[in-house]
Amino acid sequence: MRITAKAGKCDSITDIGGLRVGQVACEKAQTGVTAIIPDEPVAMGVDVRGGGPGTRDTDALDPTCLVERVHGVVLSGGSVFGLAAADGVIAALSEKGIGLPLGPRAVPVVPSAILFDLMNGGDKDWGTEAPYRTLGMQAVEALSHDVTEGRAGAGFGARAGAKAGGIGTASFETEDGLKVGAIVAVNSFGSVTDGSDIDLGDVALPKLGFVGANTTIAVIATNLALDKAGCKRLAMMAQDGLARSIRPIHTPFDGDTVFALSTGAKPLEADLAPTMAVLGTLAADALVRAVQKAVA
Repeated sequence: MRITAKAGKCDSITDIGGLRVGQVACEKAQTGVTAIIPDEPVAMGVDVRGGGPGTRDTDALDPTCLVERVHGVVLSGGSVFGLAAADGVIAALSEKGIGLPLGPRAVPVVPSAILFDLMNGGDKDWGTEAPYRTLGMQAVEALSHDVTEGRAGAGFGARAGAKAGGIGTASFETEDGLKVGAIVAVNSFGSVTDGSDIDLGDVALPKLGFVGANTTIAVIATNLALDKAGCKRLAMMAQDGLARSIRPIHTPFDGDTVFALSTGAKPLEADLAPTMAVLGTLAADALVRAVQKAVA
């Protein structure tokens, strides 16, 4: 099978069309939030492989569950405190009338995942008022088609092995208009590699921490019309991009989580299985490049 594709116009997840990214950070606390918000509700799936994940509303993405579409996804620093970023995003979207029409207010469905940046030197002595709900609301107001890479959003205080981590994004498009993009916050226990510096006889591990003290979290987006089951398969295949670019990966110290969403703009015109083989391969490739760009 030969797969031919080129980088998207901006080499960004927003090349997919129909979605924007909002990123904000707190300099004092050395942390931040990244929100990916579609113009219309989207199908979404998730694949969690790390040993110490921190997630919210991922059970709703199971193909057997009732909710068919979601209204956004949030990546955040802050460990468990960062899960409150979704509260802010939900509040801001609801205020704009975005969400399920249930009761007097719109009810947005916004899954999220967090990374651990509590020991990066920032001032985390915030008492009972962690900044993440406010950051989540600010991320919605900061939505844009432009995506800042490196020290931004959820990757603002991230580390990748012994180096600074960050945000990276990339995209591919085939000749027939199939698009796939990735955005990633790299805060890995392992080190980012291009494969040329791996000595299989002597693997040097970073200084040991504790379970959940790291994590790489990502979102894959495609314009191909997929249901939740298709999105889950896409997320599973995209995880291979992390395995190709970070060593070691999916350790007990990581909470590696990959979401995948479909805007549905491109109808499925061929058999799903071979199309998914191409799409998943490109998703993994996009995630590899996004990881590399996050720490460049």
